Amino acid sequence: MYSNVQIRNKKATFEFEIIEKFVAGIVLTGTEIKSIRLGKVNFLDTYCHFVNGELWIKGLNIAEYDWGTYNNHDPRQERKLLLNRKELIKLSRQSQEKGLTIIAIKLFTNDKGFAKLEIALAKGKKSHDKRESIKEKDAKREMDRFTKR
Repeated sequence: MYSNVQIRNKKATFEFEIIEKFVAGIVLTGTEIKSIRLGKVNFLDTYCHFVNGELWIKGLNIAEYDWGTYNNHDPRQERKLLLNRKELIKLSRQSQEKGLTIIAIKLFTNDKGFAKLEIALAKGKKSHDKRESIKEKDAKREMDRFTKR
């Protein structure tokens, strides 16, 4: 009945080292979910932060719905994320450590049609780490090329 949407943040694994992953619900309006089902989402400069013990995502760009009238949403607004209390406490403690941040990895819809956001506690990579990950990807691509022949 519902189409499975999976939109990935491709730069997340290049820019950050993933420590721990969580799946969070996201509070949306009607036109936002319609745009997500069309795949019109951009993760550029997206991060999560705490406000009064609640987790919010900032910078997630969900494009305006083409057929939305005056009810259309603001594409760059902050959106509340839904997690269990234990997960929120754990994330808030760990994100206080120096160098750790909470980033969005993937936006998807589940079997019931609800939008879910996969977030991760991450640590920024240094430039030499990025070069190393590029070398690993190139080596893997070369190995795959030779094994297919």
